[in-house]
Amino acid sequence: MYIYEGSGVAMITPFIEETGEIDWKAFDNLIEFHITNHTDAIIVTGTTGESATMADDEHIQVVARAVRQVDGRVPVIAGTGINDTAHTIRLSQFSENVGADALLIVTPYYNKTTPAGMMAHYGAVAESVELPIILYHVPGRTAVDFPVDQVVELAKRHNNIVAMKDATGDMEWSRELFEKRPEGFAVYSGNDDLTLELLRLGGQGSISVNANVMPQEAHDLCRLHREGDDAGAQAVHDKILSYTQNMFIEVNPVPVKYIAHTLGLCDNAYRLPLIEPSQETKDTLDADFHLVEKYSQK
Repeated sequence: MYIYEGSGVAMITPFIEETGEIDWKAFDNLIEFHITNHTDAIIVTGTTGESATMADDEHIQVVARAVRQVDGRVPVIAGTGINDTAHTIRLSQFSENVGADALLIVTPYYNKTTPAGMMAHYGAVAESVELPIILYHVPGRTAVDFPVDQVVELAKRHNNIVAMKDATGDMEWSRELFEKRPEGFAVYSGNDDLTLELLRLGGQGSISVNANVMPQEAHDLCRLHREGDDAGAQAVHDKILSYTQNMFIEVNPVPVKYIAHTLGLCDNAYRLPLIEPSQETKDTLDADFHLVEKYSQK
């Protein structure tokens, strides 16, 4: 059984502009916003959630708060991967203890370990918890190669390594993964512009940035494809394409967080080294506001 099928949101973390602290009221409201608009899974403390600038106690508080607010309505997945294996294990065990349903663990960046080191890293983490693990390959951020054969071998060795968030943007790599993946191994799109292509290859859904501000569309794209309405899914993809492209004109999560702020979902607040988008970026995003303005009243 898959952890989920459909659209999972790589959720932003709202901060209070004056203090930089986590805005828990806005956080709870974001969870309800996603439940109301049919998001299929909540992914917290990932890249889009600015986990790199969270202290450990904040990290675990975010996971615990999400678990409590969601209250079993959809899976809660905690991003716990960093480039220190022991630290990754601690965050993973803490997340398991506070009730997360699964873990999202990125390849260890910057250190750029050997293939054997990669196997040892993921093996140690997998053996430290019982939760299902989603591997996360995003070479554009990590500068790490993750050969498909390694992914397959990890899944065969460890029963709780059950899925991949594919943010490679490399369809050749993706096709190879689909050809070689073990039975029951899920693939989630980590690039909104490629979600429909990965669904057509046999993917189970997405871990979406778009879903932060277009949760119903992100859900519907996956649902329509799963129901066999590929033309309907294509229509949704085409409808949101300009926003999908504009969402990354500055580094994620700056554009999507600005849009969320425009909708009244959170303050326009970031943690350094991230800062608010340029006026040019704001103007570009505002020009497509009609796609998401319906949510501003919710």
